[in-house]
Amino acid sequence: MNQQDAPLLAALYAHCARNYAHLHVPAHRQGQAIFPEWQGNKEILQLDLTELPGLDDLHRPGGVIARAQALAAELFGAGQTFFLINGSTVGIMALLLALCGPGEEILLPRNAHRSVLGGLIFSGARPVFLEPVILDEFGIAAGPAPASVARALREHPQARGLLVIHPTYYGITADLPRLVELGHGLDRPVVTDEAHGVHFHFHEEFPPAALLCGVDATVQSMHKMGGSLTQSSFLHLKGKRIDAWKTARALSLLQSSSPSYLLLASLDGARRQLAVRGRDMLERALDLARETRRALSRLPGITVLGEEHLGRPGASRLDPTRLVICMRDLGLTGLQAARILARDYRVQVEMADYYNLVVVIGIGTTPRDCRLLVRGLQEIACRERGRRAPEIYPERPPLPRVQLTPREAWLASSRSLPLKECAGHICAELVSVSPPGIPLLYPGEEIGPEMVEYLQWVRKLSFPVQGPEDPGLARLRVVVC
Repeated sequence: MNQQDAPLLAALYAHCARNYAHLHVPAHRQGQAIFPEWQGNKEILQLDLTELPGLDDLHRPGGVIARAQALAAELFGAGQTFFLINGSTVGIMALLLALCGPGEEILLPRNAHRSVLGGLIFSGARPVFLEPVILDEFGIAAGPAPASVARALREHPQARGLLVIHPTYYGITADLPRLVELGHGLDRPVVTDEAHGVHFHFHEEFPPAALLCGVDATVQSMHKMGGSLTQSSFLHLKGKRIDAWKTARALSLLQSSSPSYLLLASLDGARRQLAVRGRDMLERALDLARETRRALSRLPGITVLGEEHLGRPGASRLDPTRLVICMRDLGLTGLQAARILARDYRVQVEMADYYNLVVVIGIGTTPRDCRLLVRGLQEIACRERGRRAPEIYPERPPLPRVQLTPREAWLASSRSLPLKECAGHICAELVSVSPPGIPLLYPGEEIGPEMVEYLQWVRKLSFPVQGPEDPGLARLRVVVC
């Protein structure tokens, strides 16, 4: 196939050139009736169309969408590729639906994104969580150690498969080839949440792409590092361990019945750009990342995550364009540093947690962006030196006991209780600190006294929390037994 083609994008522009009478949705008529602030964007808005003759149907592709998906499959080395217009979230949910039925077990890293919850609720599956390796210097989770995965596979021989994050939000990858070997040794499928790794395929300095490691399926957020519009993603299948028909059926259930052609066209165009120019664009991003990493590493009180911090089970490789900047020795939390950077230096970072900033240097990042970051942190380091270190981040409580499947707890009757009274009850809602969105509690898990104490600490520091009815964590919803 010719990777310089963009069949869906070409079909949309060809449709616009025919100047049809417009007697269908969407009502803004290719931007003609859009609200005033967007009147200057009609060239793009004319592509905001619907399933018209010649434009194919995402839920039953046989024309230009099918060809665009085939081009993506060839580029990434997949057997079949699905375009996603509800983000990687819908891809993860669809894979869990395709893999699992009610009560069946699935092996999952505990630091999996909260989108996993949707797949567990829809499928009725029972999660078996794997504790990730923790990099104590930064207080962050990496991947699971191969030994813990091997043990879980032995202890749960009926598990329907294994999900691996590749990479984590912090850019860390586990020993994925070894994990694939362990799963396939028992003929169990291995799938990856590769939301932050779509660019790995296009330059040898990155960790190996998931499909090259032998996984059976992977979900990639093309919009994160590949240049498409936000909410557009890929789901790739390879081999026979995952049923393509079940996956397609799940996506038809979960994805919008009115898919955005802007999102679909952006996947087609961004795929072509990566195929033609991806390596050169990423080489430029890598050069910026190297220069920025060197400059930041010279600043007093600041530590940048590097390969020297890895080399242990669960932490094999690192995305060099994702900089994890630890502020602990400077006496600031990452959250405080992010607020100062945005307020005083006009610098927005990807994420901040208690100890760290996470900075992404992508295909569109400019030297000016990096200079502003370095200058801001340089002045912060000079100004804040000598501050008292932030309070020690408490150790996360042990994994809660699973009393009900997430689906059972989600559908059960529930009531709201003050947090201090929740110990011993079964949680009825998701509780995750976001970003990075890693759940502290899943529906169906018993709330222990250690978890209550930990959540009180989270509440005291006003961390952003997603999932619970009360984001301030004064109360939690628990199952009525």
